[in-house]
Amino acid sequence: MTTIRQISLGVDDDRRAAAFWQEALGYVRRAPRYDGDDWIVLEPPPGTPGAAIALDVSGSPAEEFPRVHLDLDAGGRDLDEEVERLVALGARHVDWPYYPDSPPRGALPYVVLADTEGNRFCVEGRRRGQR
Repeated sequence: MTTIRQISLGVDDDRRAAAFWQEALGYVRRAPRYDGDDWIVLEPPPGTPGAAIALDVSGSPAEEFPRVHLDLDAGGRDLDEEVERLVALGARHVDWPYYPDSPPRGALPYVVLADTEGNRFCVEGRRRGQR
């Protein structure tokens, strides 16, 4: 069965994006695979599951309503606290017109953010006091 090994994000500044995503996810930079390998690829720490993220310098702008985006799980942290942490790292809130008026029963709330390069991503999780 095929699996996702790596996700490539188009960015304007690969070093700025790498700093953000390393702190956001706790990922580490992959060592160069060969002489001249200057791609910045971030991976989960050894023994931690997850797909790598490659940062591809791109001349195209980030999409306002992307067809593909990352969905992050806030884990055990309160959703609003995790969003605040990501914003402090350089993410920004996105005025997202597609939030549901009332989430379906049992669905977790989510917040749409943009990384330092404008790439949209979602953070899903529980809010303090939510079951």
